Amino acid sequence: MNTDFLGKGFAFPLQTNQRGGINVSKQEQKIRESILIILGTQYNERVMRPDFGCNLKSLVFAPNNAATANLARHYVEEGLTKWEPRIALDEVIVENDNSEERLIIQVYYRIKSTNEPGNLVYPFYLER
Repeated sequence: MNTDFLGKGFAFPLQTNQRGGINVSKQEQKIRESILIILGTQYNERVMRPDFGCNLKSLVFAPNNAATANLARHYVEEGLTKWEPRIALDEVIVENDNSEERLIIQVYYRIKSTNEPGNLVYPFYLER
């Protein structure tokens, strides 16, 4: 099955390969990297696209409680729904990992064109 339509481009983070060229990622890996870029980009970080990303970093000084976890879930769902059209979100779970400084964000999704399931775990650190 040809899955070139899922995307191909420079790998994230940008790295060189053994031959001195730039690493390339494609298909499911490229979608995963795009999700990481969206989650790691705060609003107004992109000059020509100030609403790109999700508002997750606005919670960096918030207390580690249920309200913060629910807001983080909302921001992740909002950002991925808006900026990653190749996926359908199945579920976003945000949990406290029994520390004062970290939320564990679990993203479960399906690739729309292939119905292939995917998941990603994103640790989000809170400043204390």
